[in-house]
Amino acid sequence: MRQQVIFEDLGIQSYLPTWDYQEQLLKDSVAQKAEARTQGKEASEANTAHRLILVEHQPVFTLGKNGNRANVLVSDEQLKVLGIEFYHINRGGDITYHGLQQVVGYPIIDLDKFKPDLGWYLRSLEEVIIQVLSEYGLKGERSAGETGVWLDPHDPFVARKICAMGIKCSRWITMHGFALNVNTDLSHFEFIVPCGIQGKTVTSLEKELGRKVDYEEVKQKIKHHFQAIFDCELI
Repeated sequence: MRQQVIFEDLGIQSYLPTWDYQEQLLKDSVAQKAEARTQGKEASEANTAHRLILVEHQPVFTLGKNGNRANVLVSDEQLKVLGIEFYHINRGGDITYHGLQQVVGYPIIDLDKFKPDLGWYLRSLEEVIIQVLSEYGLKGERSAGETGVWLDPHDPFVARKICAMGIKCSRWITMHGFALNVNTDLSHFEFIVPCGIQGKTVTSLEKELGRKVDYEEVKQKIKHHFQAIFDCELI
């Protein structure tokens, strides 16, 4: 039976309340799985609910739990002047930027009800974005040893990342997720070493296509391909 996933579009939100919301959803699901164990049930029988959250953040840099603060190239005082928030958070990966006209996706799903395999989960998230990009005539690809979706990853002179990814998983409940640059202000990436990877640049749908892209249309395509790749139903 196809899993049902609750869809939420939070619109434009600052980062901290959204992070807190994810943490609460994860905490609730972990508690439900613990309760199921006390009742002698299988992990996949827990009364957990899946969610796909899409949001557009106010400008913010987030640094993964094992990330290097040196990859932020400006001081705290300069960040305040720039109007960019900064948080050291509990996902994998290094430093990334979230801002307006970037689709950020947070799947809060119980992998015990899909497939308890983080490699499969990350490859599936990447495939969602790869399929979205293909609808715009772009060939999204994976880069060996790096998460996210890239264009021309095999050519070090032109390789550029269009979608960053970083997740956390507890008791097979996921949080955090992906960030796809649509009409994003790429100048803000100049203040960091994106994802801690030296010498590679970032790009956006707008930059690649040479035009503004319909932001709502991109979200609809993400929803469509998420349902197809994860064989689920958004409700």
